[in-house]
Amino acid sequence: MQIRKVVIPVAGWGTRSLPATKNIPKEMLPVFKKPAVQHIVEEAMYSGLTDVVFVNNSNKKIIEDHFDYNWALEDLLQRTGKTALLEEVRAVAEMVNIISVRQKKQLGLGHAVLCAKEVIKQEPFALMLGDDLIFNMEPGIKQLMDVALSENMSVVGVIEVGADKVSSYGIIHGEEFAPGVYRVRSMVEKPAPAQAPSRMAVVGRYVLMPEIFEHLEGAEPGHGGEIQITDALLKLAQKNRLLAVKMRGMRFDVGDWSDYLTANIYFALQDETLRDELVGKLKNLLPFNS
Repeated sequence: MQIRKVVIPVAGWGTRSLPATKNIPKEMLPVFKKPAVQHIVEEAMYSGLTDVVFVNNSNKKIIEDHFDYNWALEDLLQRTGKTALLEEVRAVAEMVNIISVRQKKQLGLGHAVLCAKEVIKQEPFALMLGDDLIFNMEPGIKQLMDVALSENMSVVGVIEVGADKVSSYGIIHGEEFAPGVYRVRSMVEKPAPAQAPSRMAVVGRYVLMPEIFEHLEGAEPGHGGEIQITDALLKLAQKNRLLAVKMRGMRFDVGDWSDYLTANIYFALQDETLRDELVGKLKNLLPFNS
């Protein structure tokens, strides 16, 4: 069994990041020198995934264009001798095979995954959300892929969050049967701290077996007619067909302004040509230096 495809839903409106996302997709907001979605695609590529399925809407074609050639720009870079930039720009278009499907109505994450069914067919596949950036020597989605392939089960990525954060996430209930690997028995969506079964929160990384589609198709639409993937995952958990992996690495939520700005600073600090100047300017901004 092999996992080749990854579904990346990008049709949402990015309301958490308004007004910046009024005309620019949140996935195209830069995280240091690359748009956020490029970091997601690179994680997929470094994990061995070859086909990226964007579930998109008619207003965000710029995302697909980013992973295509820009002949006018490349010609300019070639004529002006900027070969390093030319290679960098061209490499983006050669990362992976891009496939795009339309989500004509934004009816939840489960609906977005259903839109990709005809492309996925009967293959296991990865699902990566553009809000979550995860950086580690072993790419985030690869951590899940290894477990999914060895156990032949769907897997969700989880991180441990503080008690004050559980009400913002889906929280799993289950048993750890190997280091950092849990058998999921149930999930609770955004519980109050006192009702949370654990502090293991589901983040935007999944590896799903094709059986997920039958549960999505049978799911009852909820508020606003939305089909939530949580309902389908619960069905898998009830059949002992769902695992969770505690993810390793740095995680940033692009939709959270504090996390988004921290991610930019984090990457800038890795750049030796910027680090010292940036640290100096940040120190001057901190209140205790005033």
